[in-house]
Amino acid sequence: MKNDRKTASNLSSSTIPSQAIGVFDSGVGGLTTVRKLVNMLPNERVIYFGDTARVPYGNKTAATVSAYTCECVEFLLEREVKVVIIACNTASALAMEAVQRISPVPVVGVITPAAETALRSSVTGRIGIIGTRATVQSGAYQAAMSSILQKQGLEREITVIAEACPLFVPFAEEGWHYHPATRLVAEEYLAPLKLANIDTLILGCTHYPMLTDVIQDVLPNVRLINSGEEAVGVADAILHEQNIHAQERSLHRIVDCYISDKSTAFMSVAERFLGFPLGMAQEVRLKKG
Repeated sequence: MKNDRKTASNLSSSTIPSQAIGVFDSGVGGLTTVRKLVNMLPNERVIYFGDTARVPYGNKTAATVSAYTCECVEFLLEREVKVVIIACNTASALAMEAVQRISPVPVVGVITPAAETALRSSVTGRIGIIGTRATVQSGAYQAAMSSILQKQGLEREITVIAEACPLFVPFAEEGWHYHPATRLVAEEYLAPLKLANIDTLILGCTHYPMLTDVIQDVLPNVRLINSGEEAVGVADAILHEQNIHAQERSLHRIVDCYISDKSTAFMSVAERFLGFPLGMAQEVRLKKG
């Protein structure tokens, strides 16, 4: 599997600290990654693009996901971002190589950073993954872990248990973070992971951090790995390596948000995921349909 990070050496010599960080997601879920980004790196400007007109990506072919992702990343590159974070698990699994070919700046996905952290964190080697059906069926996290262990020359035995949790996405968007229905569904989805005695769980969808409390309540002794947060950590390391952190807070808006379709529900869901007022989201018409 292609490592979902483009090395920092690919940065343009003209990159300057005041340039923004670009974040792409197929919809609204990537705003949980933006939330972590703003909290961890408060001086940085962020340009977010959510492909809300063509979500979900999980039921599309790899070729289509690649084409859509590249088009959205090109939009971010036109705004001279200094790093791109792919905050979509499906895009990270299926489009990373294509994005890396077109990007002159580092590209960070969510899969490899989360897989690396899970391997470091797990004591027993029993690791769980939850995500959409597309992410689980792709086997991307398992492939990433195998690749990491192979590169490290380790023969460590690990057991990976992956479960699709499709209803978590609408629950998160509906704001049902503590609803009894969410708890019942979480008990059902997470039962195989509890039975398997995992000690580490990757939240393999950027919607899932909104449900952290109920997931942790069902699996109280399991460490939860937020894939978006781990990607932000890698982006931070790239900025540090190249000495291009923003030195002071921008006078402009912290987050500029662009979407490909502005539904009536988007703003309320977006602000719930962000944890602060968004201001506005600008609609952009894309060419590929």
